Amino acid sequence: MTLQDKVVIVTGSSRGIGKEVAIQLAKNGAKVVINHSNSEAEANETLNTITDEGGKAIVVKADVSNKQDVEALFNKTIETFGKVDVLINNAGIMYNKLLKDNTQDDFTKLFDVNVRGVFNTMQEAATKLSDNGIVLNFSSSTVKLMFPKYALYSATKAAVEQMTRVFAKEVGRGISVNAIAPGATATDLFLNGKSQETIDKLKNMIAFNRLAEPIDIARVVVFLASDDSKWISGQIIGANGGLI
Repeated sequence: MTLQDKVVIVTGSSRGIGKEVAIQLAKNGAKVVINHSNSEAEANETLNTITDEGGKAIVVKADVSNKQDVEALFNKTIETFGKVDVLINNAGIMYNKLLKDNTQDDFTKLFDVNVRGVFNTMQEAATKLSDNGIVLNFSSSTVKLMFPKYALYSATKAAVEQMTRVFAKEVGRGISVNAIAPGATATDLFLNGKSQETIDKLKNMIAFNRLAEPIDIARVVVFLASDDSKWISGQIIGANGGLI
């Protein structure tokens, strides 16, 4: 139980990788705040999975791109559990389009959720996260891979990586700040709109000849959210099965 009694906020944890992260954190003793912006039913399913196994969790609706919502998310967590030990910034959206085909609205939505969302939560963490706490942001292995149709998405994640490195040196109070960069993972967000040919090509780029499952990423997150990882800070951790 490496996270016994730690209080962890996981943004975007109603489904996909975030859901599995929340479940595994709870299995390791954490009190988990399940965050969603518009998927209440799925968030409650995640909550029921955790509580049915004896874990502790609450659901808090908040749009991370909205500063007031983020303030309320932290305040509700502290009101309920008395503190926040770990912030995991998993919430994100993805559009797969050629750069020339993205609209102004696409650009705004991607940067609002993927970048402003991390900016907003880290600003709150600067004062409300417990001393010696942990911040873990989600990046993506697409930042290094230059895949067509990922220009804007990869740009948002590159911004997250740079904020991660700088915030790690700014925040102080013994707080460590890292980012995890998953590779191709079998979630609805990733698989949506991809042909079997594309999926097979991606599998062939991975050392283990398969896509990651959410549990593969969640296990790495459990380590990075625990005090066992405290001497790691300002780093981008690739969790991609040797995707090259």
